[in-house]
Amino acid sequence: MPCCLHSDKIPEIQCKLSALTFLVTSLLRVRPLCLFVCLFWCLVRFCLFKSVNMSGPKEELEKQRDSTKKKKKKKKKAESGKKRREKQQEEEGVKGGGGGEEEEGEKQQVEEEEVHSSDCIVLRGIFKLGKKSHDVLLTRTRLTWTPITPEMPTGEACVLQPGVMPLQDVFAVKVKRRRAAGQESGGPVLGVTLFCCRRRGRRLEEDTLHLHNASAEHTFTWYNTLKELVSGFSSRPKCLKVFINPSSHKKEAVHIYREHVAPLFKMADVSTDITVTEKKGHALSVMKECKLDEFDGVVCVGGDGSVAEVCHALVLRAQLDADSPEKPVKPVLPLGIIPAGSTNVVSGSVHGVRDPVTASLHIILGHQQQVDMCSFSSLGQLVCFGFSAMFGFGGQSLARAEKKRWMPSSQRREYALVKTLARLKPEDCHLSFIPVTKTTRDLFGHHGEDEDLDQDPGSVDAEGEGTWTTIKGLYLNISVMSIPCLSPHAPRGLAPNTSLANGSASLIAVGNTSRSEFIKHLKRYSSSSGQFSFSFVETHTVTAVRIRPRSQRSWSEEESEGEEGDSKTTPIIQTEGATFPWNIDGELVEIANEVLIRVHPRLITLYGEDMDEAESTVSCSCI
Repeated sequence: MPCCLHSDKIPEIQCKLSALTFLVTSLLRVRPLCLFVCLFWCLVRFCLFKSVNMSGPKEELEKQRDSTKKKKKKKKKAESGKKRREKQQEEEGVKGGGGGEEEEGEKQQVEEEEVHSSDCIVLRGIFKLGKKSHDVLLTRTRLTWTPITPEMPTGEACVLQPGVMPLQDVFAVKVKRRRAAGQESGGPVLGVTLFCCRRRGRRLEEDTLHLHNASAEHTFTWYNTLKELVSGFSSRPKCLKVFINPSSHKKEAVHIYREHVAPLFKMADVSTDITVTEKKGHALSVMKECKLDEFDGVVCVGGDGSVAEVCHALVLRAQLDADSPEKPVKPVLPLGIIPAGSTNVVSGSVHGVRDPVTASLHIILGHQQQVDMCSFSSLGQLVCFGFSAMFGFGGQSLARAEKKRWMPSSQRREYALVKTLARLKPEDCHLSFIPVTKTTRDLFGHHGEDEDLDQDPGSVDAEGEGTWTTIKGLYLNISVMSIPCLSPHAPRGLAPNTSLANGSASLIAVGNTSRSEFIKHLKRYSSSSGQFSFSFVETHTVTAVRIRPRSQRSWSEEESEGEEGDSKTTPIIQTEGATFPWNIDGELVEIANEVLIRVHPRLITLYGEDMDEAESTVSCSCI
């Protein structure tokens, strides 16, 4: 039976009924004298209830009148104060000063009034949550419910904490009905169901809240109001372009999307246009011809290679639309990443966990994060856009793994690591970079011992970005990362001191050392810390890096002497005469000449949250 939406006396009425029932049951068991006493007590109790009910509304009306009078007085004082200040400014000819502070205070009061108005009650009603009736309040920002507990005959009331649900965590509202087996539509109304997300650390989980009420009119009033409030969040997408890489990792991408992602998109009324990629570069070709005006965002289901390709395609498409072939342009549409690969560096850095449900809920709720990107170019020609790169050990191990694509991913990774460690050899190269600060410094207080540090005070970059610092030496591995790179293989990350949008990248240069010391350095990534506490490890915070190998002999020639056969796969981007392998976001890129890496602050928008606000417990493995 529906209840009045604005009845504030329901708990008192229930208390009266409970008292009367208690009285009737006692009358059947007592003597005549006790009967007279009980009747007298009932009359006194009824008079007290009546006096409370008569006095309550009057007191509430008086309070409302007093509050409105106070508000009117405050407004009059503020207007008179403004007029006085304007007269003083006209007489003195002075603007700002103390008046500016008062104006700021008035602005704060206006903002507080707006917040107060947003918390005004939109609807109020009685619903059952579980087996108990609750008084449910709905504002424009949250939903609260309080259990209704009748007053005890002794007059004591039980105080309970209300439940609260922010509407920003609700992504779908449905009408709950009772249906028979096989019935697909219709059925008596049971209430409203809210689908929301529940946070457990960095993980988001799907949750539901059932509000039971058998009144169809009452239920649809709440359903329409909740639907309107939830659909009012402008950052939430309505239509998405989805790219799925069916060959990523163990070919689980299609299964992950159908089982975990598609049901959530359908529940949230998000329409999708799906493209299953057939080969490398397929997403790039589709993005060049796709009508992006029809979508609110782009989603990539796959590993780091698929993410790198879609990010590269988004930036290139933005350059084409803006007719800016040389300068990078920020894409209009945000990108959502559903982790489905062997390594999920970008997804781990943005979401903190490798979980498709968490990634899907971030997309549905419209959580967006600005992220820095790097451009990789050689001899003035753009190679690609990406987030991280490794030269030396990281590139060589990936090149060996690509030659064994027929192996399972875990065995292929182990084979490549062992083979590269067995043939560990440093690369002789020029390493130049522009530090964030004016003076070159090591973030962790360790500098290379065998390198020659050359810095020309007049060698300022042509674009006025800063002074180039050049180091000549032998390096086992050089890493440049604009994101923390979070993955299960390195819980603290390959670049734990780098954030997603600080406008800089972390340069980690591992100098020449013994094989045993280098292995100790690699093992530290899987522990809590200490991977940079070696004398041969040097780290810098930079905005640009230039790496020029000095070796005259290519890595592919040295590799062909010890192995037979050739790779059955080709890298995603390959230049003519490619000799040195690079690991760029988990993809093999072979480049013969020097490589220039520049950091572009907040070049792309990703669906996710800033992990700097939480404890850093996740990381990336590009190795």
